This record gives sequence, C-alpha cells and structure tokens, in this order.
Amino acid sequence: MSKPVLRGASWHQPVAPEVRPDTPAFAEPRPADVEMARVLGTTPFIMALDPSGGGIAHWKHGPLHEVVEPMSHHVIMTYNGSMQRMERRSGRSVAVGTFRPGVVTIIPERSSSRWDIPKPVDVVQLYLPHTTLKRVADEADIAKPIDLLERTAHPDPVTSRLLLSTADVLGGNEALDTLFRHQLTDLLATRILAAHTGSPGAFQPIMGGLSPKVLHRAIERLRTDSDADVSLAALASDAGLSRFHFCRSFKESTGLSPHAWLRQHRLEQAMNMLRDTDASIVSVAAALGYASQTAFAAAFRRLTGETPSDWRRCRR
Repeated sequence: MSKPVLRGASWHQPVAPEVRPDTPAFAEPRPADVEMARVLGTTPFIMALDPSGGGIAHWKHGPLHEVVEPMSHHVIMTYNGSMQRMERRSGRSVAVGTFRPGVVTIIPERSSSRWDIPKPVDVVQLYLPHTTLKRVADEADIAKPIDLLERTAHPDPVTSRLLLSTADVLGGNEALDTLFRHQLTDLLATRILAAHTGSPGAFQPIMGGLSPKVLHRAIERLRTDSDADVSLAALASDAGLSRFHFCRSFKESTGLSPHAWLRQHRLEQAMNMLRDTDASIVSVAAALGYASQTAFAAAFRRLTGETPSDWRRCRR
C-alpha cells in the first residue's frame, strides 16, 4: 500500500496527468513529481514536496521502457535495490550504467532521455529547483557557472548516503520533517555544486558560531509550537544570515544541526510527558505535532531503542 504524499500541510495522492495523442511533444516542462508519476505509472512510497515542487520522493516501480520528458526541476536519484544494468539515450548519446549501491543519476532540468531498465527499481529522488541551486551557490560563494552535469549511475557514495537517509527519517512530524528536508536539500545542493557541475568551485571557510544573543533567540524559536517559527528560512532570517551560513554557525555553537536540536528537544518533551503525566501515548503524539501515534512511536524508538509505552513502564 502506497503512503500518502506530503505537500505543505496537506496529504494527497499524486495523479499522473492524462497524456493525449495530440499533445505536442516536450511542450512546457512538467514539475518533476508529475512527470515521474506519468513515466513510472504508480504512486510514490512516500513523497514530501514544497510549494515550489522541490522535495524528496521514494519510488518503487517495475521495469521501465519510457521517454522522460523535460522537467522544471533537476532530478538527483540513488538506488536501494539489487544490482542491474540499464541504458539511457539522450539524442545520439547512449549511456550504459549499472545500478548499484553508492551511485547517483542526475537528470538536469529541461533535458530529455529514453530509459530502458529491465528489472524493478527502488529509488530515492531529490527534486531540486534551479533557483535553490543558485541560492546555495550564492550563499556558499561557489564559482559560476552552475550548469549541472548529466550523470548515469555515477559513483558518489556521499550523495547516495544522504539521499537514502531520507527514507527512514521523514516520520510524520511536519515541523521536524520540513526542517530536516530543507537542511538536507541545502546540503545536497552544496554537494552537487561541488561534484556535479561544469566548474566545481571551492567553499569559503566559515569560522565561529552564533553570538549568545542570536543563539538564544534561535533556540527560543525552536522551542515554540509554531511550525512557521521553526522553518529554516525564518531562523536564518532572524539571525541575519543565509540558510547555509546559519546551519553551519548553529552547529558550531551547539554541536547539533537545527533539525537534530529540535528532534532532541521533542524527545525530551516526550520523555517528560510520559514520565510525569498520565497522558495517553496518542495525546503525547498529538501535543508534539506528530501526524499519528504510529509515527511518534517509530520516531521515539529510533532515538531511544524503546517504544513509548515500554519506556514509560520502566521509569514509573
């Protein structure tokens, strides 16, 4: 059973658009999630998108023999399945690759190619707007140009591990998931700029963390119950920094990324409620912003090794 799709604050199932025979080939580029739904002919296992259409998707689909038409996002993907050979045709160019752990494939925006994949595929994809790539390049002082290279089963274990980490982390808490996704997108964009552009540039080093006053204000924002206040954009803007520089400075000051700090804070809140109150597990989950008791229990167990009910039983 496919999981629903998270876009902003609402859940929905993606619907592949109807493709009519008289539709001009490669007309206006489609958003990546729409084109992938059309090509793969299925719904994603999980997907989290921003209003821009940028985001992360986990697909499990069958053999593929199809043309991927131009999209309005860069698509970066990695594989989580058995090794297999595949073929990708772009114009007169033919690339033959092998899907295996630690490789990535990149489809630059507005490019088109035919794919022939003989076996089922388990894939995690990043949909990256070019505006995001440009913003991260500006914030990190990366040299131009930033033309993304087309890659087919290209060895890059760093990017692959980062992408695969999303499959288990998007756990049904909107504030945490959004903050994590924004941080991960910026981190992946930084990595892609360094390793997969025509002219990879060097980063300018950043020294020192946040001032005590700015750090205190950022932590107070993270403690709030308002999801708007804990967005990465709001945190960085309040500190007078870019998202890129804020994340690095926050970690320099606390030893944790903003997402990891908030996750730890929510865990401490959960422990206090479980130990000091008689609130039900479902009430604790709702109070901390989780979409369901199941999502809360899974997140709690990942961090503690115990279910909320077992943890409570041992400490009361």
